[in-house]
Amino acid sequence: MTDAISSILSQIRAHEKRTRAVAADVGPSNAIGGLGGGVGGLGSAPQAPGFQQTLSNAIDKVSATQRTSGELQQAFELGDPKADLARVMVAMQQSQVAFKATVEVRNRLVQAYQDVMNMPI
Repeated sequence: MTDAISSILSQIRAHEKRTRAVAADVGPSNAIGGLGGGVGGLGSAPQAPGFQQTLSNAIDKVSATQRTSGELQQAFELGDPKADLARVMVAMQQSQVAFKATVEVRNRLVQAYQDVMNMPI
């Protein structure tokens, strides 16, 4: 379980570095719609993935983790020597942690949406 947490932390740090690198490449002149030129006034800096794409990628990774865990469980049940009990248990724990994290993110997004909707105008 510690390896899964370390892996998630390293992914967050890598994403943060990529975000900082993209922000540095955009610069102040290109930050607002690419005022620095390009076709149709758009800058040539690559666009960072949006929230929807990031969320979709995260859900796809959780799904892949669960699928891998299920395949290892099935291989273990069928007697595959490559699927030992320790690997199966670690894969199950990883998929469980990933799913719980996804549910928690969803719950917080719903709560934030409800808070915004209940704000007085």
